[in-house]
Amino acid sequence: MTPHVLSQSIRTSRKLILAAGVASAAMLLSLPARADEIPAGGKSSNLEVVGFTGLNGRPGAFKLALKHTKNDKWYLYAGHSFDQGWSIIDVTDPANPRYVKFIPYKSESKNVLTAQVTIHDDIMITAVDKESKSNDPTLLIWDISDPENPKQLSQWKGVEGGSHRNSYPGGKYAYISAFAEGYQSRGHEIVILDISNPAEPKQVAVWAQPGQKKGEPKPELDPGFHGPVNVSPDGKMAVTGFTPDVVNLDISDPTNPKLIGRLTMTPPFMYGGNQSVHTALPFWDRKIIFASSEAKQWGCDKDPMNWAALIDNKDPKKPRLMSVFPSPKPPADAPYKSFCYKEGRFGPHNTVMEQHNSAVHPTTDIMYITWFNAGLRVWDISDPYTPTDVGYFLPPERDDSEAAHGGPHSAPTNWMEDVTQDTRGYIYADDDKWGIWILRDPKHPDGKHS
Repeated sequence: MTPHVLSQSIRTSRKLILAAGVASAAMLLSLPARADEIPAGGKSSNLEVVGFTGLNGRPGAFKLALKHTKNDKWYLYAGHSFDQGWSIIDVTDPANPRYVKFIPYKSESKNVLTAQVTIHDDIMITAVDKESKSNDPTLLIWDISDPENPKQLSQWKGVEGGSHRNSYPGGKYAYISAFAEGYQSRGHEIVILDISNPAEPKQVAVWAQPGQKKGEPKPELDPGFHGPVNVSPDGKMAVTGFTPDVVNLDISDPTNPKLIGRLTMTPPFMYGGNQSVHTALPFWDRKIIFASSEAKQWGCDKDPMNWAALIDNKDPKKPRLMSVFPSPKPPADAPYKSFCYKEGRFGPHNTVMEQHNSAVHPTTDIMYITWFNAGLRVWDISDPYTPTDVGYFLPPERDDSEAAHGGPHSAPTNWMEDVTQDTRGYIYADDDKWGIWILRDPKHPDGKHS
C-alpha cells in the first residue's frame, strides 16, 4: 500500500476496501469456472499436456467430435462409455477448458451405450448401441447451431441392434454402422440414410459382405462393419474397414454402392468380429490408407496379432499392403518389457478421423493413435514403408475405487480410447479413468514431419 493511501482516514479506507471487495466478488462471479487441475504422474515424450477436464466427475469419455463456430469459439463433444449421454466442453482456451453440460439419455436398459458421435457443420448424429430387446432408437439427429444447447431434430429407429461408429460427411447422406432388414445378425452392415431433411431420415441403401444377406451361405468368419465410412472429396468413392477386408466402394450413386476392390486382412491378423478391421483412414492425396484392428482380449496370447498398417491404394481395384507398424515399446523404467505384460488391452484403437470436418486438423505425415494400455502414440509416416514411433503420452494410473465407475471398458490399469486434433494443433485424447487430456506436439505443431 502506498504512503498516501496509508494517510487517508480510516473511514475513507473502509469505503475503498468495501468497494474493492464488492467489485472483486462481481468479477469472480462473471469469470468462468476454474479449469480442472491436471492429474499428476503421467509420462510423455515429445508431447506436452496443456489442459484437462474431468468431465464433471464422469470419466469414461469415448468418441470425440469438434465444432468451430463463426465467432471463433471451439467446442468438443464426447460420447460416454459409463454414463448414458453426451458431454459438451468449451475448449476455446485449451489450457482452461470449460465443462458446459451433460446431455442425459434415458434408456430402460443398462446395456445401451451412447459412446459414438459424428459432426458436420450444424448437424450432429449420436449413435445408440442397444440390446436386441431394447426399444431404443438406432440414432439421434441434432441441430447444434447453438453449440451449448443442442436441439434434437429426429431419431431413426432402424432394426434391432443399434448403431456404432457412424459418419456424416455433410450433404445429403449419412453412413451408418447398423443392422438392416433382410440381413442376418452377423455384424453390422453399411446403411445409407438420406438426411436432406434431418427431421425425417430415410434409408436408401445397404451394402454388405457376402454371407450377410438372409439366405446366403455362412462364411467361415462372420463379416461385420465397425465404421466409419470415409468419402472422397469428389463424393464418388468410399474407403472403409469391413471385416475381413479394407474395402473401396463406388458411391457415385449413393443409393447403389458397388465394390471396386478389397484387401483381406484377417486371417492372418486378429479376428474378433467387427473389431478385426476397425479403422480405415484414406490419405486421398497420397493414395494410401491407414488401417488397423482394435485389440479385444487382454494380453497378446489369446487372439492373432493386433495390427496397424499402411496400404497402397493407387489402384483401388487392387489395394496392396505396404508396411505394418512395429509394436510400441514401454519407457525404459517400466516394470514390464512389453505392453503385452501390462494388464488391459494392448493394440491400436483410434486415430484422428472426421477429416470431412473443417474443425479437424488434416492428417499428413504425423499420426496420433490411441494404443489402449500403451497410451497415445505419435507416429511419423513420412516414409510409408517405415512408420516410426516418435512420441507418446501415458496417463497416470488411478485406483478403480477412486475413479468411482465401472463398465464394459473398465480395467485395473488405465488405457486411452479416442483422439482428435483441431486445426490450431491442439490434441484431445480421453482415457478410461480420468477424463480428457489436451496436449500439444511441440515438434510437429503443423502435423508435418520436421
